[in-house]
Amino acid sequence: WWLFVHAMSKAATAASIAAIPCGVDLQQVRMDVNRARINDPLLAQEVADFTNDCYARARAKLFMTQPNLSKDQLNDVNWIGSRFFLQTPGYYDDGFSGFRSHTPRTKWPYDTTRDAGLPQTTGGGGFPTCTQWWSDSSIGLRARLLEQVSPDLLSKLAQWAKFMTPNEVNDSVIRDLVSPRKQKLTQGQVYTDYGGQVGGSVANDVTRLTATVGQAFGSVAMYPAIDSVRQAAPMAMAFLKMALIICIPFVLVFGMFDLKVVMTITFAEFALIFVDFWFQLARWVDSTILDALYGNGIGSDVPHSNFDPVFGASNAQGDLLLDFVIGAMFI
Repeated sequence: WWLFVHAMSKAATAASIAAIPCGVDLQQVRMDVNRARINDPLLAQEVADFTNDCYARARAKLFMTQPNLSKDQLNDVNWIGSRFFLQTPGYYDDGFSGFRSHTPRTKWPYDTTRDAGLPQTTGGGGFPTCTQWWSDSSIGLRARLLEQVSPDLLSKLAQWAKFMTPNEVNDSVIRDLVSPRKQKLTQGQVYTDYGGQVGGSVANDVTRLTATVGQAFGSVAMYPAIDSVRQAAPMAMAFLKMALIICIPFVLVFGMFDLKVVMTITFAEFALIFVDFWFQLARWVDSTILDALYGNGIGSDVPHSNFDPVFGASNAQGDLLLDFVIGAMFI
């Protein structure tokens, strides 16, 4: 009987775990994106030069001309690789209006037509337009920045963000990589809560800020502890199962082999073995929490539109709270 109970419990648990859908581990992807850095100091300096020579000038022209922009375009012009600036005539493509590198770049040979009136240096470097500087294959800033990102990370992102084209996924990663406010949230709030008053107040904001600071400091000790609990959970469960199996003969004897005792132990063993499923379910929810709660896609009614799919999954306090809640699922 006990062999049958053990086998059926294992079978039910394995079948339940197998029924959990596969998905990209978004928590791991987030950590990988957060760790991504521009490791080449010369490339980092070149990004700063591009920002000064091209992006700042393009933003200034945008404010002076004040064109009518859609919501997507308003979001797009907030980073140096903006498609609006790249594709709209008179911006990055207009080298004669100053939208070019202001220092010679050896990767682009001097061009007498493009660089007319500019000094020809001994190194032979030219002055590429902002479009060339950013977009040229293999030597452009975009291509070299993409080389700083792990291909495995890009593959995982593309697998998850099927609602985006590969170029959009790559641009999102690069946008995060070059952002001075790395992994900070946009103003769009992804998480809803019941804190504070309706409409908010200064006191609510101060309280929320204080709570966020406290959570941030608490997370320094809490997150490693939660991770240790998650790693130790299978070991603890193994000892509990062993203890239950060892105790079965003694409990049966003390219970005088009563049917109620047998059934109680049977369900206790099943419940203990089935805990493995709850751990796997908690891990799956942790990995896919954004999709599970908020859906995916791009649109005004979808939170992903508020945070540049690459991971504005970072609403400061909401993220901290979410990690605490997810960790508690394993306890």
